[in-house]
Amino acid sequence: MSNILEETVLGTHHWTDKLFTLKVTRNPGFRFESGQFAMIGLEVNGKPLMRAYSMVNASYEDHLEFLSIKVPNGPLTSRLQHVRPGDKILVNRKTTGTLIADNLLPGKRLYLLSTGTGLAPFLSILKDPVIYERFDRIVLVHGCRHVADLVYEDFIRQELPQNEFFGDFVQEKLTYYPTVTREAFTNQGRITSLIQTGKLFEDLGVPALDRAEDRVMICGGPEMMTELSDYLSGIGFEQGSNAGPGHFVIEKAFAEK
Repeated sequence: MSNILEETVLGTHHWTDKLFTLKVTRNPGFRFESGQFAMIGLEVNGKPLMRAYSMVNASYEDHLEFLSIKVPNGPLTSRLQHVRPGDKILVNRKTTGTLIADNLLPGKRLYLLSTGTGLAPFLSILKDPVIYERFDRIVLVHGCRHVADLVYEDFIRQELPQNEFFGDFVQEKLTYYPTVTREAFTNQGRITSLIQTGKLFEDLGVPALDRAEDRVMICGGPEMMTELSDYLSGIGFEQGSNAGPGHFVIEKAFAEK
């Protein structure tokens, strides 16, 4: 049996001239854990052209959803951004990734630190009731250059808290902290700086990072991930993986280089 599935585009949503969401059908045999990614793409010149994308949808939803950047000359996204309902895309049934709850040691607070499209796996995680059972407080930080890049903001602020199954937990435990770097906004600055200066914790009214209580998931730009990984390691946090749990985990897969 081929690992590559052919799915049908259900719809697209173009947030900005650089970001769009793709919604497609889901084969009943496609399985994944919240926070994982799969290879998706198109057939180009008779061959599959595929890149890694995290699932935005929950593991229990009957469709697949992906958040993508638009690269004008990108081999895949220059084509993918133009698909329409009814078009076919390829999805590899093999899923993987390190951003899963079991890769973290038990803790009190969970920080989900993302930049750009690195938000995608955290949206899937936040739709999973299990994550609210594991932590007393969850902080989602999304860093972007511009306010318009803060995609899914209405979903996070309005829809998640109203979920009929776990909305009460969202209202009680989830804090959303969007921040931008190139425009005036309520929160401004790079995530790394906000953590190192302590401003993030001051704004949230919580103590600075403590390996005894805090757990961290990181997904975003390579520079941000390297800086945060080095910082966390420097204060005694140990990195977890599929081989064993730790105080923090990172995801190195990107949709488009």
